[in-house]
Amino acid sequence: MTQFDPDDHPHRRQNLLNGKWVLVSPHRAKRPWQGETGEAVQAGGPAYDPTCYLCPGNLRTGGDRNPDYAGAFAFDNDFPALMPDTPAPQSADPVFRMEAARGTARVICYSPDHSRTMPQMSLPAIRSLIDCWADESAALAQSFANVAVFENKGAMMGCSSPHPHGQIWASDFVPTEVADEDREQAAWRAARGSVLLDEVATRELATGDRVVEANDHWLAVVPWWAVWPFEILLIARDDVGRIEALPDTARDALAQILRAITRRYDALFGTSFPYSMGWHQCPGGSADPAAWRLHAHFNPPLLRSATVRKFMVGFEMFAESQRDLTPETAAARLRALEIEA
Repeated sequence: MTQFDPDDHPHRRQNLLNGKWVLVSPHRAKRPWQGETGEAVQAGGPAYDPTCYLCPGNLRTGGDRNPDYAGAFAFDNDFPALMPDTPAPQSADPVFRMEAARGTARVICYSPDHSRTMPQMSLPAIRSLIDCWADESAALAQSFANVAVFENKGAMMGCSSPHPHGQIWASDFVPTEVADEDREQAAWRAARGSVLLDEVATRELATGDRVVEANDHWLAVVPWWAVWPFEILLIARDDVGRIEALPDTARDALAQILRAITRRYDALFGTSFPYSMGWHQCPGGSADPAAWRLHAHFNPPLLRSATVRKFMVGFEMFAESQRDLTPETAAARLRALEIEA
């Protein structure tokens, strides 16, 4: 009888953070591709674009003018997905259920330089961004249950402006993904008396198979349960559940590992690597705040090259997530790249 080989045979892995499963089909990476291809995107360009809505001194579409900012710069989104004064709906229909969604949305320009994405930014510039994330998170947490900090990088991920920037959506509700993680982490600690992501970090460091980058305060892995081809889970190794709780040493270390991760991404296919990145932090009203570890998810779409991406369609839409190469293979490829520190 043929012996099972996880590098060649289909199998499922469970995501302990949300309880869901992912189908791993490594043999499918060998299939020919005659589908859609995109365009490779090169980094660089002008440091200032007079037509850009986000560059310093320029007029935004909402009518406000950006100040001549020198570091990370945050402002209210001119087209927010959430508003603080949404009235309650009148309907109480048990079939067509709805509830008000209140909150606010902010934009963070990473730096005044129109051409520099995170891998091209200096460590002080990235540290300025981290401090901005922390300040914004702390302020918004005073009024809202959840603060979602995220970045969509690249047109392939729906980014509406080439100027490097991210967003913050704060809401009076805890969104589904965060609620799932809150439930699963609380259940893990109740059952085992330990923090789930602490155990994950310990196991990952012991094997090294999925480790991409690590320092004294952070661990970046392609997680055991990764869905996207070169997905990364960035885990805080300190006892911290929110961005604003990070001490200075952890913020410095975070700047270093963020630059290293994104430089590995750009080096993988020789392109300005698209991704969606989002921080998950302990929400207000958590089932067990002590069960939380601050962490970030990087979900990049590219699969085979700078022009061929992973499509989440068919089985992924109507059954469960599926990936075409093992997380171990993805991590090994990212680890093997030579990057400038």
